[in-house]
Amino acid sequence: MTMARHLSRRLAQAVLVVAGVVVLTFVVMRLVPGDPAVTYAGPRASAAQLAEVRRRLGFDRPLTVQLWEYLSALVRGDWGTSLRTHQTVLKDISTAFPASIELVGTAMLAAVLAGIPLGLLAARHARGPVDGSVRVSSMLAVSVPVFLLALVMQNVFATKLGWLPVAGEYDATLDTTSPLHVYTNITAVDALLTGNWPILGSTLRHLVLPSLAIAAYPIGVVAQMTRAALIEESAQNHARLERALGFTRWQVLTRFSLRPAFGPVLALLALVFAFSLVNAFLVESVFDWPGLGRYAADAIRSSDTPAIAGVTIAVALTYVVVNLLVDLAQAAIDPRVRMT
Repeated sequence: MTMARHLSRRLAQAVLVVAGVVVLTFVVMRLVPGDPAVTYAGPRASAAQLAEVRRRLGFDRPLTVQLWEYLSALVRGDWGTSLRTHQTVLKDISTAFPASIELVGTAMLAAVLAGIPLGLLAARHARGPVDGSVRVSSMLAVSVPVFLLALVMQNVFATKLGWLPVAGEYDATLDTTSPLHVYTNITAVDALLTGNWPILGSTLRHLVLPSLAIAAYPIGVVAQMTRAALIEESAQNHARLERALGFTRWQVLTRFSLRPAFGPVLALLALVFAFSLVNAFLVESVFDWPGLGRYAADAIRSSDTPAIAGVTIAVALTYVVVNLLVDLAQAAIDPRVRMT
């Protein structure tokens, strides 16, 4: 199967998944108790004002018409208006989501940089003390609830030891002394692009604790998957031949087994990314991180159904895109993937 056919098939599947999420989100949004018009107009609005809001927002039309108009608006880039902020949902999400991507992206980078070497080390010393230590540590990292880990890390390293900031994205006083010019809404990237070193340094320090709290689960899972994939690959016939030719176990693992074993790890990364994005919602609440999690929590508290739907669709789209990219990377590394 050519790469083009593989890509077209995966794109079709991605479109179906996104369409299903959108329809399901719309149905759930309409089943949520409460009157969105009251949230938009306020509890003191008169019956006439509520009727006008329902007419303007289209809540007085049949559900099939509402669904068609909702789908059409999404295609045009109109994700509705937040009942809480009275701004477009897409604008709110475009402001909040980059902060979450910054947090989760840092966590996933840590997962790759730490998880793969740990898995490689465990596979090199399989069934030995080093392997046992890596496996136990990985299980602990996977088992601890992320919000509990975040609270413990905040209490120990920020509150008691004072090594790192307690909460926030960066020191708020820098807005006066070193104002940041925003281009991407990813603070570390904007600070790097504009040479704003004080905010860059502050942001990196604020990133450490929340990103490590999110990274714990991915590091454990990636380390275990890398170990299992390498041990399985090193038991294949080609590995026996390579050892017979005089290559050491370490050379067999790194030069010949790592690349084919990396396919399952890549597939796992897409799933772990989605899980980490959800975990970020909890961590953002603990560290007061101004991301999509805080926006979603505010939307849920105020029954802001368009915002809740927008967050759901944004997360689904992100997962589909990441999964598609990982799938294409797998196909590029291992042509056998194109046949599945």
